[in-house]
Amino acid sequence: MKEAIGTGATVDAALDAACQAIGLGRDQVEFEILEMPVKKTFGLFGGAPAKVRVFVEDSPSQKALAYLQGLFGAIGIQQPEATVEEGEGCATITLDGEDVGFLIGRRGETLDALQYLAGLVANRGTEQYYRITLNSGNYREKREKTLSSLARRMAISAVRTGRKTSLEPMNPYERRIIHTAVQAVRGATSWSEGEEPNRHVVIGPDKTVKPQANGGRPPRRGGGQRRGGRPSGDRRPAAPAPSPSKEPQKVKPEVPLYGKIDPKNYSGSDDQ
Repeated sequence: MKEAIGTGATVDAALDAACQAIGLGRDQVEFEILEMPVKKTFGLFGGAPAKVRVFVEDSPSQKALAYLQGLFGAIGIQQPEATVEEGEGCATITLDGEDVGFLIGRRGETLDALQYLAGLVANRGTEQYYRITLNSGNYREKREKTLSSLARRMAISAVRTGRKTSLEPMNPYERRIIHTAVQAVRGATSWSEGEEPNRHVVIGPDKTVKPQANGGRPPRRGGGQRRGGRPSGDRRPAAPAPSPSKEPQKVKPEVPLYGKIDPKNYSGSDDQ
């Protein structure tokens, strides 16, 4: 919280002095009148100026960032460069620097712990929940892609084999990523089991969805190919058998085995 106290002959003058001290305009601060001005008696004795206190409440993201910077200073690491992106009821704090690997930890466990603590500080004294997301070196984006790819592979395997698979314990944010990715695979479902910090996701087949005949695999191009034959989707009609010829057959005249012997030309001797 930023605050300043200003004095003046009137309340307006004291308010302007306090705003000038804090470096903000009247529309950016809240103020509290500490003392009203007192006029001098007979214009000579007594009297007192007005005193006004102006202050600015830190936003939840500013509270979280201030807590993190104090924590980094307490453990003796170099302050990383921090950028804050405000949103509707949420903020993302991105840390960049030499020690970001140390801040991420194994599988993001250190980063998740810092995010949890920063969220507690940001929501202290507030009625509505304000979400704080802590990121470092695009770790969140890379982790989300890895988890989405893992969830799709496990979901496809569950549809194909009909078996369920239990994943390692994850925080609520990472479990949501898994559930979202599994929903995109037809015939697969996911649910959470166990208690924190060992709560994990289980991926299995959805028994309410009728399995496809080909096990959920996409059809082959060209209609597929049978073993030892041409592709089933490229069949050719069999060639028709040749029809028998209808031309009349010629009947050959009967010819005797031996020629006819004319007795007039037969001399009775074989010698010529």
